[in-house]
Amino acid sequence: MDIEAEFQKLGKTPAVRLKAMMARLRDPENGCPWDVEQTFKTIAPYTIEEAYEVSQAIDNNDLGELKEELGDLLLQVVFHAQMASELGEFTYDEVSDAIVRKMISRHPHVFGDVHERNAIEQTVAWEETKAQERKLKGQDSQKSILDGVAAALPALMRAEKLQKRAARVGFDWPNAQQVIDKITEEANELVEARDNGESQERIHEEMGDLLFAVTNLARKLGVDPEHALRDTNLKFTKRFTYIEDNSKGALNEMSLDDMESLWQQAKGKV
Repeated sequence: MDIEAEFQKLGKTPAVRLKAMMARLRDPENGCPWDVEQTFKTIAPYTIEEAYEVSQAIDNNDLGELKEELGDLLLQVVFHAQMASELGEFTYDEVSDAIVRKMISRHPHVFGDVHERNAIEQTVAWEETKAQERKLKGQDSQKSILDGVAAALPALMRAEKLQKRAARVGFDWPNAQQVIDKITEEANELVEARDNGESQERIHEEMGDLLFAVTNLARKLGVDPEHALRDTNLKFTKRFTYIEDNSKGALNEMSLDDMESLWQQAKGKV
């Protein structure tokens, strides 16, 4: 197969080629059987996965990998748009135009005559503009300020967003020390539930409360809890791999003290 020849057949611009390629894959008669049978629901997990792989490439500071992963994520966008187009709902071009119009609307200090804003002012104005957009769409009947925080977000990320929403109306600890005191309280309640032989359901609940409080502390200290935990996972992986690489035998045959000794060495190296 002549890849370059097939590439050129699809069109003269990147956007045209991308859309034509996706339409070809989804063609009921001559497309790919796997692509043809997909739905929004079956593709959604891949969309989430690709977004995380973009994040990983950024964490790895690998721009070559980032370019490839952004392509994979862009494929997810055009895949969803193609399926919607087949249903007569919307097209890729409409998706593109809609986001451009939205960003112009949300940046009047760039495209309009609003005075210059700093980052904090823009964050506040962004939320205000989103609220105005919801009113124009007839979506101002939210029962709670927490409505709209996606339930499918990773738990730490969603906890932080819920806390930020509540803080906007003043439901927030005045300072980080009070959150630390709350963490101590929640940790004690977890220990108490364990020591009193409480049900696993109760222990589960107390653990959730503790994690929520820790997330709150991260927010108060200006730390992204999801990112912080990812970095710690990476650090743990490197240090544990050091133990594996430097052990004199199988880990399950080593004493905990010997593994701890290697762990302390790892802390000084990775």
